[in-house]
Amino acid sequence: ERRGAPIFSSLKIDREKIRDLSPIETPDIVVVLDHLLLDEVDVAKGLKEGGLIVLNTPKPVTAYDFGGARLAVADVSALSVQAGLPQSRVNSGIIGALCRVFDIVPFDSVLEEIEAEFDGKKPKANADAARLAYENTTVGVA
Repeated sequence: ERRGAPIFSSLKIDREKIRDLSPIETPDIVVVLDHLLLDEVDVAKGLKEGGLIVLNTPKPVTAYDFGGARLAVADVSALSVQAGLPQSRVNSGIIGALCRVFDIVPFDSVLEEIEAEFDGKKPKANADAARLAYENTTVGVA
């Protein structure tokens, strides 16, 4: 696929064992790694009422209308560069933004796992990107 093409992936997270392995049709949370995809994809389609969208964007929450969904925004691309990563490497940063609004795992534990996972591949920069995004995520309703 071309770089920037919409890719859909899903993940079920729970403190209890997950027995329902069916596809997710009405997500609680949608994570968007590139705000430019909003022109191509209705990211709020199927989002549960009161659901959350986590968005990598330089724009504020007030720039968006998702029909009353909770919205968490951070310029993860810029924060990745600030942390010493390429602008296109937003995975660690978006995890930090998600952790800001979804606290199922202590953030310190997430940082430890990022550093362990990226051992030999800029572990500090990846952890810094997550930390910066965590600290700079703004939450509102859009």
